[in-house]
Amino acid sequence: MITTLASSFLPVSDPAAAAAWYAERFGLTVAEVHEHAAVLDDRDGRRLALLGPASGIAAEPGLPWAAVSFRAPDVRAFREECRDAGVPCSDVRGDAATCLFVTVEDPDGGTVLVVDR
Repeated sequence: MITTLASSFLPVSDPAAAAAWYAERFGLTVAEVHEHAAVLDDRDGRRLALLGPASGIAAEPGLPWAAVSFRAPDVRAFREECRDAGVPCSDVRGDAATCLFVTVEDPDGGTVLVVDR
């Protein structure tokens, strides 16, 4: 049986504000925003659910490890866009033969991984 990713979940402090940031930074479409959560879709229909404190999620916002990753065809250009927008980000790491990646910090201080493949 072949499966595909249906959705990912991230704890956030403010679902509406986080939805706006993730939509702008990663080109996602905001599908729903509620007090307890926001749901965003990528162009292939995969979902990212941003769960606020009212959702009852036990995890605190600002995860220091990447619970979600995004693919960017040009990681270096993505990093420059983030840097120019004032988004804290790492240097580009990895190697072209295996994978290039960068981490960015979301508004709650959480780590988001961006890879080239």
